[in-house]
Amino acid sequence: MAGWLRGIALLVYLGLALAGPASADGPGKQFKRVTDAPTFTSPDGEIRLKQYARDMGDDGLLFQFWTFDRAGKHGALLNQGETTDAAGYQAGFRFSPDSRWLVRMQKIGSGTHTLHLYKRAGDRFVPATEKPLGEAAWDFFYTQPPAAGVRRDPDDPYTLDHMQVGLIKGLEDNYAWLDQHWPDSRYLVIGLSFDIQGEETPFPWVEDWRCVYDLKTGTFSVPASFAEHNQKAQKTPDPARK
Repeated sequence: MAGWLRGIALLVYLGLALAGPASADGPGKQFKRVTDAPTFTSPDGEIRLKQYARDMGDDGLLFQFWTFDRAGKHGALLNQGETTDAAGYQAGFRFSPDSRWLVRMQKIGSGTHTLHLYKRAGDRFVPATEKPLGEAAWDFFYTQPPAAGVRRDPDDPYTLDHMQVGLIKGLEDNYAWLDQHWPDSRYLVIGLSFDIQGEETPFPWVEDWRCVYDLKTGTFSVPASFAEHNQKAQKTPDPARK
């Protein structure tokens, strides 16, 4: 019996040891601070965000994004479990004015960008959506009239040429420059673009087609005031190109 209990204890110990790095207070020794990446600080001054990277050989660099409290303690990893496919580049970040939300602007390939959304949970941030916010934005776009005629792979709808999802500037002042009068820290304005560069048979595309994401309800919409801009964002191929 004693030997069996010792065996169970050893297994538990090994399990905790293997799980340790995921709950560590900072990156391991294999990850180095990215010296040319700025430290992002929440508007309330309580959270600091820093970037670290590890050379993965042929796979390139793997980036980790860590948040700390104002004393540089209680580290929390934002992008746990991600590989170089999702975190192979430095990222940009924006906090909402009330410091409750964090947007990660992530390059994922040549001419391809997406967004990730996190929500405040005490002294750290956790994912706010089940999939990257960028993918959710494309899912919404595909339900809208401008998506008519867009040919996409039903098994992988995020493989159009040079797909880009960007956070439109203005989050820090609730998009005052767009002449909006929205509640504080309520909406994100998102722009979507792709092209048909690699397509043999052309079809419509968009350049900075805009929608908003409601942080309170977790839903997308297109305000009526965006109609003129979005009309110009819709592009059609030259009839001469076949």
